[in-house]
Amino acid sequence: MTPLSVLDLVHVREGDTPADALRHALELARHCERFGYRRYWIAEHHNMTGIASAATSVVIGYIAGATTTLRVGAGGIMLPNHSPLVIAEQFGTLESLYPGRIELGLGRAPGTDRVTMQALRRDASAADTFADDVLELQALFGPVQPGQPYQAVPGAGLNVPLWILGSSLYGAQLAAALGLPYSFASHFAPEALMHALAAYRERFRASTQLAAPYAMPAVNVVVADTDDEARRLFTSAQQAFTRMIRNTRGRLPAPIDDIESFWTPAEKAQASRMLSCSFVGSPDTVRRELQAFVAHTKADELIVASAIFDPAARRRSYELLAQAWIGEAPDA
Repeated sequence: MTPLSVLDLVHVREGDTPADALRHALELARHCERFGYRRYWIAEHHNMTGIASAATSVVIGYIAGATTTLRVGAGGIMLPNHSPLVIAEQFGTLESLYPGRIELGLGRAPGTDRVTMQALRRDASAADTFADDVLELQALFGPVQPGQPYQAVPGAGLNVPLWILGSSLYGAQLAAALGLPYSFASHFAPEALMHALAAYRERFRASTQLAAPYAMPAVNVVVADTDDEARRLFTSAQQAFTRMIRNTRGRLPAPIDDIESFWTPAEKAQASRMLSCSFVGSPDTVRRELQAFVAHTKADELIVASAIFDPAARRRSYELLAQAWIGEAPDA
């Protein structure tokens, strides 16, 4: 069965604080570890009141310290926001603390708006050197070479596994050229998914890290006991994406009974396109639809995002998905 992993944006709910969101993330990670999920990734975003994962490496350490078997990593670090040396030191430290469990997904988007890019001291042209920065980071995780002028301490020689993230052909082509695993952001930008996967597989060149292409699309999943209950829970994500279109982002809203009264036809069309890789319903419904998605994409693994307002309902969604997809749950 295709492995499942977790992508957590550490959503801050309406009425909650970032501290609450971080605590809920820790509870979810422990829950998902128990139900057999492979990875737990945290995404870097800045200046967003509804997301508490800006200090991504700190959150990864918090999650890794409270779990034992999950691979914990970044999904991802927006590398142009940072010096490769600083990221090598941060993730070298994490790998030293939690050996064999840390991994690093890399993206080239800012993870924020233009004004915040300036506050981050990010050069507007930094994305142009993304490929070079990935190579520098790879070298910093490799063995120290004679005459090397600087090194990551800790970091050198630790070979932290790298992934390339993307929502376009660029990331797919880079991942293929470098022989790295690839994760596509189909949970919010699905339009180029199939073209990107095809480019990645066709152009892949084996590397010391990876012998064959390995693709992990991101999808939204909401599972509840019934289709109607799951569809209601999903209205939180639908509202959030509509607010994104309106440029009125905020904290994750509670579900509503009638989503049609919330958005206009044009907003519905745009948000629904962005959310087209979403699987919502009872365990049987979601298992059947996910099986068709895997058959269509030939995904090697799925990473699952779930913007569910109630933390208990979110944990239950991942539990039901695991029971339907992976097998029976472990004993309590």
